[in-house]
Amino acid sequence: MDKTHVTAEFSGADPNRGAPRSTWQRMTPPVIAAGLGIGTLALLHFRDPHVEGSYGLCPVYVLFGVYCPGCGGMRAMHNLTDGNIIDSLHSNLLAVPLTVAFAVFVIDWILRARRGQRWRLPSLSPVIVWSFFGLLAVYSVLRNTPWGTWLTPV
Repeated sequence: MDKTHVTAEFSGADPNRGAPRSTWQRMTPPVIAAGLGIGTLALLHFRDPHVEGSYGLCPVYVLFGVYCPGCGGMRAMHNLTDGNIIDSLHSNLLAVPLTVAFAVFVIDWILRARRGQRWRLPSLSPVIVWSFFGLLAVYSVLRNTPWGTWLTPV
């Protein structure tokens, strides 16, 4: 019987998979994510989304006439970078906590990459995930009713 030798380059296996990565290679993805987040906040700070049409129109609002969960998010971030936390929460109640969660995730990712550890996603139980989506649905419906006018974007 003829034995066939398969090399790593033809087998689909990565020959460098076990090789240690340099600090620069480990730090690049989280630093890019942090830079994109900071750049987005800078853009929203210097170009005011309160000006009509400055970023275009929300397609959900244009097509259906209702506020989506993200409506007011850019205005909330603009208000947050101006230091107006109350106005930011009034523009979009969910934008501020989600921004804080993103910042915590990226900072953890950077610290773990610097120590040479793998990045991790937060371990959330299905109950928490479904509760979040339920809260998002209730928020979406409530902000479009007469009882939820305090949730509409400013």
